[in-house]
Amino acid sequence: MRTFAVLLALACNLLGATPATATDPGTTPPPIPANLLLLTPPPADGPVLIDAAFELRDINQINDKEETFEFTGVLTLIWRDSRLAFTPTEGVDELVYQGNYQFNEVGVGWYPQVVLANESGLFAVDAVILRIAPDGTSTLVQTINANAEVDMNMRLFPFDKHYFEAVFELVGFDRDEVRFKTLEGADGVVLESNASLPHWHIRRLSLATRDGPSAYSGRDGDSSALVVGLEVERDSFYIRRLVSFPLAIIVLLSFSVFWMERSSLGDRTSVSFIGILTGVSYQLVMGDALPEISYFTLMHSFLLFSFMTMCTTVVINLWVGSLDRKGHYELGDRIDRRCRWIFPLCYLGGNILLYSFAELIF
Repeated sequence: MRTFAVLLALACNLLGATPATATDPGTTPPPIPANLLLLTPPPADGPVLIDAAFELRDINQINDKEETFEFTGVLTLIWRDSRLAFTPTEGVDELVYQGNYQFNEVGVGWYPQVVLANESGLFAVDAVILRIAPDGTSTLVQTINANAEVDMNMRLFPFDKHYFEAVFELVGFDRDEVRFKTLEGADGVVLESNASLPHWHIRRLSLATRDGPSAYSGRDGDSSALVVGLEVERDSFYIRRLVSFPLAIIVLLSFSVFWMERSSLGDRTSVSFIGILTGVSYQLVMGDALPEISYFTLMHSFLLFSFMTMCTTVVINLWVGSLDRKGHYELGDRIDRRCRWIFPLCYLGGNILLYSFAELIF
């Protein structure tokens, strides 16, 4: 390990030099070995700039209940360290350290250590390679599989859109010492064409830098962060096919009670109650599909509106039955005729308004 190599070099240096004492203030301290100097950031006028690029390979999972998303990507960091410059020879124009063993045990020089600030239980580097050019330009490529915690607002479910962030931060250095810089050009951020996830659409991938307070900074100051932004949109067709369309048809069919003979009040009421029980069943189904959130979503509103509409048909049935028992048959006929078009229009119109103004309501 690099830590072991550093400690071994330091121990050898101390054993071979005479330490300074308090009684001899004029004693010159021993020089720092060159191999230890390589473990500090390269000298630069200002902060060391780390050119960064990111390639999203795939979205493995989006967990609504835990509000996390798991992704696989390739993080590329490029910086220049003139202390690692060398003269190329025939057949050797680049130094390459690949794999964990070569990178940790054989590789020399300082490198930026990166963590996922919003990690949620998983951050694994599956493959690593370090390439050093003759002028000291170093390119570190890491394949990362991680789980990031995000804040999901599902009020427009199942038509919700989200902006996810994977925040990579430098460990141990302030922004005045080491700073991220997005790689210019089309290679800065790449979204693989096969990156997909069932029931979700990936709209856009972005890459930016951000400075701010961080627990990973070197001197309790502001650190530099690399932010990978991901815009996703839920594919609502699955929920519409499973819940919305069937329930809407059931509600519309429940309005058939206004065409039934009023002599059998029990049959009319039974049809209405069957629709009500079906609406309750769909609410239980969506209760398993949605996380345990305290706020109302668009789907909750649709289910409640459908449920209350079918409950209203029961009230109308009882009212018409009461009018028939009192001999007001003509009034009962008028109520049935008007409800045949009032209920469908109100139900369809209410859902259209609910969807059209969902962003204002929720």
